[in-house]
Amino acid sequence: MLTGIEEVDWASLGHAYGPADDVPELLRGLASADPAERETALDGMYGAVHHQGDVYDSTLACIPFLLELVADPAVQDRGCIVELLTSIGGIELDDDEELDELDPDDEEFIPAANYAMAAAAIAAGADVFLGLVSDPDPEVRLAAPCALASLHPEPARVLTLLRERLTVERDTEVRLALVAAVGRIALRHAALRTETVDWLGWLARAAQDPGLRLAALAQRARCAPGDIPDDIVPWVTGLLEEIRTSAPGPTAPGAERAATPTLIGQVRELLEEHAAGRPAPWTEELLRTLHAALDDRVDDRIALILAQLRSPDWGQRSDAIWLCGGLIRIWRGRYEEVVRLVGAQLNDPEPRLREAATSFLERLFELGAPAADALAARLAVGSGPGAGTVPGGVGGGGPRGGSGLGGSPQNGFVGRSGRDGALLALARAGDTRAVPLLARALEESEVRRELLYAMDGLGPSAAMLAPLLRRRLAEVELDERLYDRAAPLLYALAAVRGSQAVPEVLRVLRGAPANRRDWVRESALRTLAAFGPAAQEAVPDMRGLLAAESATVATAAARALWAAEGDLGEVLTALERWLRPGASGADWCSAAQALGEIGPAAASAAPALGPGLASRDLWVRVRSAAALWRVSGDAAAALPVLLAAWEENRHARVDVAECLAEMGPAASGAQLVILTELTRRRRHNAREGASGSHDIHLDEKLLTVCRAALARMERGAF
Repeated sequence: MLTGIEEVDWASLGHAYGPADDVPELLRGLASADPAERETALDGMYGAVHHQGDVYDSTLACIPFLLELVADPAVQDRGCIVELLTSIGGIELDDDEELDELDPDDEEFIPAANYAMAAAAIAAGADVFLGLVSDPDPEVRLAAPCALASLHPEPARVLTLLRERLTVERDTEVRLALVAAVGRIALRHAALRTETVDWLGWLARAAQDPGLRLAALAQRARCAPGDIPDDIVPWVTGLLEEIRTSAPGPTAPGAERAATPTLIGQVRELLEEHAAGRPAPWTEELLRTLHAALDDRVDDRIALILAQLRSPDWGQRSDAIWLCGGLIRIWRGRYEEVVRLVGAQLNDPEPRLREAATSFLERLFELGAPAADALAARLAVGSGPGAGTVPGGVGGGGPRGGSGLGGSPQNGFVGRSGRDGALLALARAGDTRAVPLLARALEESEVRRELLYAMDGLGPSAAMLAPLLRRRLAEVELDERLYDRAAPLLYALAAVRGSQAVPEVLRVLRGAPANRRDWVRESALRTLAAFGPAAQEAVPDMRGLLAAESATVATAAARALWAAEGDLGEVLTALERWLRPGASGADWCSAAQALGEIGPAAASAAPALGPGLASRDLWVRVRSAAALWRVSGDAAAALPVLLAAWEENRHARVDVAECLAEMGPAASGAQLVILTELTRRRRHNAREGASGSHDIHLDEKLLTVCRAALARMERGAF
């Protein structure tokens, strides 16, 4: 076994962490009789030799030995090695000529060449995968179809083999893998697509197993998304019900495997936990494939999710929540009933379902309103001492010394899935029933920081929280972690207009340590600005910071001084200081925003904003145009700049729309732009495979502001 491994000069090769002289040990570890050693070796292969999907010269040198291990029936866990080879060889270049077009001196040439050589090397030995479709080990049979579909150079031969194997395979998940591989071949090879789509359509109707019919239907939709039948919702709903009523009970867990301190081991344990107690956990992936094919058919996708949320099977309801999380993040739609039904899961006895519901509702903000009653009811049950405690919160010198960054990943996960997550969802929905519960949370030793940032949507009723916030701020130590602990409290005090906390805010402002001092000062000054004239006591400190070397501090001081005194005096001079040639984009933006907040009283600063309209920096142009309108009302100069930025950067649209709404009839030239945005189904900030906690909220804010802008424009037209 591993013949010739010593003949390779591994030390001259490299991987993600340097010389590859440790690779022979990893390869031998893959063949070990010890499961923990095999898992550790596999983790090392993914972590170094195939780090984040990269292919190094050492990766290429491993390929013959990995193929040898796969071919040896005495090696255990060969399915994992097949998956590793599929990942190494399955990275495709954008087109066949890309490598030829790259300059050998280009930094992208070597990675592209390595990918191409890996694919060729594995394809040359891919016949080894042909025999694996009938291997006695079901894990090997599970991995083999995707390897064949991705790597074998004779797709027609593979297609025939997969279809034949389907007639004798008895393992449910392997059968589903065979169908998925057939779909993959159809997608990769256009010449085989029509035949394969027809076969998948036949299988979706003729197979006895409803799971197999669902798999075929999902792959057919994936291969021919333009030809998805109109009755897809009742068809899939009926199949899910058949699966629920015909599936055997949950399978008994396999032999318990010793835990290993590896990422591979953690992922395995999470997947096992996710599938535990479910008779058909594989339906989640089939539905994910189907949803991806349905794409912008949002109404159909919502109908499918609603049907799942009404299922007696908690697993189907859990899958629906996770699927809807991806849907609502990308697409606009009517989600009221979905949200209400998700809220109904908060009292389910299955903790994983409650966790999924809470996690989903946390990110909805105003869209979470239909679940507010369910959230409030959930929070009213068992609300005793300690209910608001979450490791890694913010506050004073509690027993765990809150850092403001959240606790360990495990503790943070627990916090999000429990009562604290429900309270966060309720507060972000703007429901005032959250206020007394937030008061109780503020009495605990630590508070989840997101709760403090959620107080700005609760209105006047949140004023009762000011004394508690003031007390917590007074307890914060003025040490190196001051910003992490104080910033969320300062934000919350500004949100509730807790002006009685001026002495505590000043203590933080004056006592900020060197570590992130400017951040602390900016946060404190923003809070003082929110207090307005009630912050008179802090005027000397504000005036002293007008000359700060940091633009964010100096402009925050100017805002606070204007809010406290209403006297432009030194304020305009301090702000115009940053509107000079050579100022950084961030500094210019800070000053322009501050002038915009002052408004017409700062009209004399309009000429200083002019050069910003022609800046190369988009955000300088946006901030300058918005400020120019707000101080001078010069729509003719501001509007073209704002509309150009709208088209150039979608992430500028909320700021631009807010200014257009203020302009009203003066922005009538933007009416078509606003109407077009309101008719789009896709969220303006949607990103495939990535999301932020506020993405949905920001897109809903854009829609709200666009409607307001359009209404003002239309009123001005009559």
